[in-house]
Amino acid sequence: MTITTSTPSNPSMASLLKNRFIQTILTAGLFIQVGIWIRNFAILLFVVEKTNGDATAVSLISVAEFAPIFIFSFIGGTFADRWKPKRTMIWCDLLSAASIFVILLALTYGTWKFVFFATLVSAILSQFSQPSNMKLFKVHVPMEQMQAGMSLFQTMMAIFMILGPVLGTFVFQQAGMFVSMGIVGIAFLLSALVLTKLPKDQEEEKVDHASSLWEEMKLGFQYVWTRKILVLLGGVFAAAGLGIGFIHPLAIFLVTERLGLDKDYLQWLFAANGAAMIIGGGLIMVISNKLAPHVLLLIGMAVNAIGIFVIGWSQLFWLTLLAEFFIGLFMPALHIGINTIILKNTDEKFVGRVNGILTPLFMGSMVITMSLSGVLKEQFSLFTIYQLSAVLFIIGILIMVPMFKMKNVAVEAKS
Repeated sequence: MTITTSTPSNPSMASLLKNRFIQTILTAGLFIQVGIWIRNFAILLFVVEKTNGDATAVSLISVAEFAPIFIFSFIGGTFADRWKPKRTMIWCDLLSAASIFVILLALTYGTWKFVFFATLVSAILSQFSQPSNMKLFKVHVPMEQMQAGMSLFQTMMAIFMILGPVLGTFVFQQAGMFVSMGIVGIAFLLSALVLTKLPKDQEEEKVDHASSLWEEMKLGFQYVWTRKILVLLGGVFAAAGLGIGFIHPLAIFLVTERLGLDKDYLQWLFAANGAAMIIGGGLIMVISNKLAPHVLLLIGMAVNAIGIFVIGWSQLFWLTLLAEFFIGLFMPALHIGINTIILKNTDEKFVGRVNGILTPLFMGSMVITMSLSGVLKEQFSLFTIYQLSAVLFIIGILIMVPMFKMKNVAVEAKS
């Protein structure tokens, strides 16, 4: 792809790609994504193989992946605000690699059930590493390039949503569990090695480590509560989580019941969504300097509401596929808008705790409605449930309306 200089956004993107911090974080992220996807599918296929497809055993993988978000997200964010971010990320990758090699020993001399431990440990450590990543992003990426930088990450994530399952399945089928997990461990080690190239952690104000963790948590909640834009963003998080939770477990029924097709058609909906996310991430990179983050968030929420409505109403495969494509196309706008609002309106020393409060709010809301979706399906039609999900996204849009009256919505918070 040739980069021209005909528009103001292109020089910005060229300079962003030359940013050593962005180069380092993307390279480390590449190794992490390779490791995560090979690990996830190796463990999934291994457990299915060992249990003959036992649904309970397979569901425990998801429990090991998502439970730490509720338990450790805010705790991890609080510690991330205490610790030096570069050092924290490196240690998290090293410990993730160590957990993988412990798994290999357990598979050799112990029980295969220890594989759940790999997902659990990595999920816990990510709750410490991810907010540290955001803190470094705030320090080393110029404010005017923040949205473009976020779009690079979203594009990489979208690419792995398509290629990751293929890569993970291929490695496991060709090399088996031991080699797969060995590759995962090496990928985490390579990520840690790359992260050593990050700029040295800045010397910050002395943190009173004698102060209780609970007091710092309380300060985090007070910080969010006293900033209206973060309170509104929390409401948007909750509404979106509730909406996604209703429909997330029902995608297979949408294909088999609403569309009357074989379950294999579900993969095409996922593929359309993932491919669109890659395109959408690229589009956001081009227009990142032209739209405020709250506008991006509004667009993402609105397209989700319309797309979910159409998906629930449609009985035509091509129309459902098109709606999935448009949802994926604008999904990066939603994620980038959210992350940019957080970074631009949060003091550096509170980034971890703010992230630790808002993320569980989304996940908790999603899990609540996910647990209800099966029961609701017995009482109501898929059409009704999908429209309810769309309404929740509209409620999220209404919650964020006051953001457009705030003069400082896109201005970095002052220390």
